[in-house]
Amino acid sequence: MILHGNKKIVIKGEYSMSGKTVVITGASSGFGEIALKAFADQGYRVWGTMRDIKKRNANKKTELEAYSPLITIIDLEVTCDVSVKKCFNEILKAGPIDILINNAGVMYVGITEAYSVEQAHEIMDANYYGPIRTMQAVLPSMRKAKKGLIINCSTILGRVTAPFFGTYCASKHALEAYTQSLRYEVSPFGVDIAIVEPGPFPTNLLPANKAPTLDHTLDAYGELANAAQGVISYFSGFLKSADAPDPQLVVDAYLDLAKMPAGKRPTRTVAGIDWGVNQINAQTQPIQDGILKGMQLDTVLKWPN
Repeated sequence: MILHGNKKIVIKGEYSMSGKTVVITGASSGFGEIALKAFADQGYRVWGTMRDIKKRNANKKTELEAYSPLITIIDLEVTCDVSVKKCFNEILKAGPIDILINNAGVMYVGITEAYSVEQAHEIMDANYYGPIRTMQAVLPSMRKAKKGLIINCSTILGRVTAPFFGTYCASKHALEAYTQSLRYEVSPFGVDIAIVEPGPFPTNLLPANKAPTLDHTLDAYGELANAAQGVISYFSGFLKSADAPDPQLVVDAYLDLAKMPAGKRPTRTVAGIDWGVNQINAQTQPIQDGILKGMQLDTVLKWPN
């Protein structure tokens, strides 16, 4: 038994006897870091993933593991097949994964046409292919166990689009479509997949923005190219203001989904400013689910089969 603050936590091998095991990608900052601590506070055995834990994130690893004996930080680059396989093999050796939260991601803001195809590949690799890699790493064990939860962190821009966010929107729209379809397909095995759609929040996404590389295209846009920088400046100021939403709202959405009964979790949960996405979801989800009936799959793809 380990005393941590005022809590008594019983650990057997790699597991806390007070909760389930959750893996959170992108745990070095933002939603991921807050979620890591919040799940540990509630007795979950938490694996947090981040890049370069021996150098760049060495101090962050030490800090987070010192926060709770339930936290372990492990190296993961979601854009690398080998890294994903190695990371999840190590975690699964310690025991089953109950919850996977795909929180890692990047955002590009600028003139959409001026982002190169190479840059489009980069953002899709992180925001779309990355979650596919991690989901494929955990789903075999979840299907075998007939239980499990995957939460994919998308964005309200995965449901609507905005000028200058084109590459980011495309990657998240892709993630939304993949998740929606996969949710239907794994539900007969007792596995839930849910989407959390944050609005704008003060995280590291905007400060880590990459500018487009096609300078000749930027030049062709003239003064309009400055409008993209104006959008970045506006959001940078807003997200530093007292009016900025609290990132805890997103973490609370993760926690709420984790606690809900299996098979009863909503497909999508919006957190923070919604830009009408709550209304879009309410109107389109019944239509989306109705497709199953039209395809005569409503009795095949149901929870559980």
